[in-house]
Amino acid sequence: MSAAPGFCVLIVDDEDYVRESVVAALKSAGIANVATAAEPIEAMEQLATHDVGLVLLDLTMPGMSGEELLARIREEQPGASVVVITGNRDVEKAVECMRAGAADYLVKPVERERLVATARRIIEHQELLRENEAIKERLLSGQAPRNPAFASIATADPRMLQVMAYAEAIAKSSHPVLVTGETGVGKELFSRAVHDLSGRKGELIAVNAAGLDDALFADLLFGHRKGAYTSADSDLEGLIDKARDGTLFLDEIGDLSPASQLKLLRVIETGEYFPLGSDLMRRGRARFIVATNRDLDAVVGASHFRRDLYYRLRGHRIRIPPLRERLGDLPLLVERFIAAAAAELGKRPPTAPSELYPLLRAYGFPGNVRELQAMVFEAVNAERSGSLPLSTFIEAIGDAASGGKNPASGQSPGPALVFPNPLPSASELTELLFDEALKRAGGSQSVAARLLGVSPQAVSKRLKSRKMNDAT
Repeated sequence: MSAAPGFCVLIVDDEDYVRESVVAALKSAGIANVATAAEPIEAMEQLATHDVGLVLLDLTMPGMSGEELLARIREEQPGASVVVITGNRDVEKAVECMRAGAADYLVKPVERERLVATARRIIEHQELLRENEAIKERLLSGQAPRNPAFASIATADPRMLQVMAYAEAIAKSSHPVLVTGETGVGKELFSRAVHDLSGRKGELIAVNAAGLDDALFADLLFGHRKGAYTSADSDLEGLIDKARDGTLFLDEIGDLSPASQLKLLRVIETGEYFPLGSDLMRRGRARFIVATNRDLDAVVGASHFRRDLYYRLRGHRIRIPPLRERLGDLPLLVERFIAAAAAELGKRPPTAPSELYPLLRAYGFPGNVRELQAMVFEAVNAERSGSLPLSTFIEAIGDAASGGKNPASGQSPGPALVFPNPLPSASELTELLFDEALKRAGGSQSVAARLLGVSPQAVSKRLKSRKMNDAT
């Protein structure tokens, strides 16, 4: 839950010391966006000028009863949740208020823990309701996001645009975000976009969790005090502190050790942590975005990842499709990477030959967008004639294929081919292979020839032979 929810918590009570004690209790629990009102008229003014998500309402006040004020709030601000606070003698009134639309009631004297727990629960519920409404509105609008935060992501693919719309809708949420996708799809780009859209004043601090043992993870995350261990000769600010009022991005979260997973779970659940060597509890004010290229469902099932942490992290889940599922974006991506590479190398941007895109569409890109970017940079660097040389792409694809990857799918080779019964003849099998090459090449004879490892003249000759046989 956010240290300062996007909406306001309004405390309505005519007694000064009650308002002050409730404000202090909420702020000590990290709920900082709080307003107060000493009478019903002031409360209605606050409701008219603030985005109020939760009202803590005393039932016994002069001028207008709490029940009357509740009715007005429900009529004029139906989206706000109301928790009524009453004395022991007025429990029946509190129950009537519940029937009239109150979310809960508390009996005076209210225990601090009960007050904070109730406020947290209602705030989380309000945040989820608002997020779901924003998601539904964004997805049903059918409009492609045009926010500058997505400027670094080149796409016209409907699935990618839907992912962007979802990311924009949940950006202001305080809940963790789990970003999944294969290596090289752009998980950090999406994470930065979510941070930029969140409106948070703090920075985005990124750290790769892969290879961090438990001690180093705790030291990086929480920081330490001088003397916490032998080489700790000065205080170190932890990443949670550095990301205060901002976002902490943890990449490769699936590689965390069980002990580190437990530490992360605690700080996400409570917001509380202790720097190493300190007995003073600190409260984090960072929003967590985590990413992984692993299948966390499978990892959880194999007991390598805590189930409770997984459910905490996947409150919002962004899955970025691999490049092979959005091949229509190839021209956009290639042109962008050509321009970027040419600018970096101080060259005029070369043009892409017409044979390039059928060749790329026939490849599975196991390294995704990052692999394509490296291919284009290498080709721009090698260009000498104003046109991208196909040979650099062919060589890169050949190297990937010989490295044990299936260029058509981007995955490791699957099971052996299954042939029909009876077996096709050698000539029939050749025809099938020829057809598949043309299909993958998008009808380009030169690209099909390269895929088959034969000359373009051989492909042309076979096509002419087919036409002649069909004519007879």
